Amino acid sequence: MDLDDLCARFVKAQLAGDRREALRLVLEEGVGRGAPTAELSLRVLEAAQREIGLLWQDNRISVADEHLATAIAQVVLTHLYRLSPASPLISKRVVFGCVEGEHHDFPARLAADALDLAGYDVRFLGADVPTESLVSMIHRERPDLVALSVTMSFNLRSLRMTVARLRSAFGDALPILVGGAACSTLADPAGDLGADAFARDARELIEVAGRLVAHVRPQALGGTP
Repeated sequence: MDLDDLCARFVKAQLAGDRREALRLVLEEGVGRGAPTAELSLRVLEAAQREIGLLWQDNRISVADEHLATAIAQVVLTHLYRLSPASPLISKRVVFGCVEGEHHDFPARLAADALDLAGYDVRFLGADVPTESLVSMIHRERPDLVALSVTMSFNLRSLRMTVARLRSAFGDALPILVGGAACSTLADPAGDLGADAFARDARELIEVAGRLVAHVRPQALGGTP
């Protein structure tokens, strides 16, 4: 199956505002013809959203067009999640969200779904999470890993500040993973941002998360509120 062609037609449906056609492409031509749901998430939905983002950056589509396309992708992602095979639960918890000021949460949601389906206990917080609320959530949930996402480059400062705040509150006991399009513009995303690791996409996220949580003991999380 040519997933690149399917992605191109999916983008066309997004830009036309045709939610039914977008669903048909992924569910009938994708899932219905045997394409793995994980591959459809990565090579159709994630790739399509990258293309939509580039079109917006080049002023070839409006903000309204981008919002319409993303809303359609959100609907399709929900259907894909429902149809995806899930691995057995493992005793590893992840708190996942977009930093304060970051309103583009689709890439983070797709990645959070991938972690969930891989067996992680995911607390997905969505867009624009206030830093102090994130700190409180971590104190309450005691996760094995925190994953933070930024799409827009002007939110890298917010990401750096969030990582610094988490280090202040929890020291090095809590692994911090960063991702998103803005991080990809840095030569050394994890090092530049003070995080433990960087993941380029959902597939890499699963691999990196597995390494980070292998020896974490969340009960040891201390620090100050």
